[in-house]
Amino acid sequence: MLSRKNIFTFDIETVIDANMAREFLKLPESLSDDEVVQKLEEYHLSITDGKNSFARQLFHKVVAIAFLHAEIAYEDGGESYRLVDLRAGGKNNFSEEELIKSFFTHLSGLKPRLVTFNGRTFDLPVLKYRAMKYGISAAWLYRDGDKWNNYNSRYSADWHCDLLDVLSDFGASAKVRMNEVCALLDLPGKLDVDGSKVADLYKDGKLNEIRDYCELDVANTYLIYLSYMRHTANISQQSYEQAVQDLYLYMEKNSCDKNHYLDFLENWGGL
Repeated sequence: MLSRKNIFTFDIETVIDANMAREFLKLPESLSDDEVVQKLEEYHLSITDGKNSFARQLFHKVVAIAFLHAEIAYEDGGESYRLVDLRAGGKNNFSEEELIKSFFTHLSGLKPRLVTFNGRTFDLPVLKYRAMKYGISAAWLYRDGDKWNNYNSRYSADWHCDLLDVLSDFGASAKVRMNEVCALLDLPGKLDVDGSKVADLYKDGKLNEIRDYCELDVANTYLIYLSYMRHTANISQQSYEQAVQDLYLYMEKNSCDKNHYLDFLENWGGL
């Protein structure tokens, strides 16, 4: 089985699909979207015996997808990475369907190693459900690999490394939040925006701010991944430092056009 040639670190941002929730719960059109979201929370509390109001994946509408693409080189029994791109996918006027179609189409040619933080539990299931809604195919996601090594095998970290899974030894220890790991590693973490603010930003038409926030989540995820790969001796200290420097210089170079990169760099010591 050939190892991956590319890394694709990604993250999505979502809001509740109020139209779907209204139809599913058979709510009147007179209810506002905020009232519908509240009713959906009540529904999820009812089916979890009051334990969890968070909407299940299929009720989430994708409003942004950001990614970092890096190429993998294999040398002396280890890996090294060359940063290719970091950005939000599509354009800010893309529909959800266009965003998701672009995501799956792009990856069908790349077939990279996926790197996420909670992507196996949330991001990918959301993308799969919403792709089904629009009739978008993703054969590569299900047919590539073999019985044990493939995108859907929980333990195939060469195909999909979900950091939330691997850092907790697949649930053997407590699962942690990204911001907690960032604090441990002296990374910027989430700055002015977090996931709880996305819905309000979306209502205010501030999609660019959501896309910017999503990019920074991806940068944090990639830096955590680099630390994990150094810890597991899959990359050397030299390769780690080079990959970190590549990201730092990339963000520094593009900070004139992207103020959120400047904020990130000001809160990050780099190496």
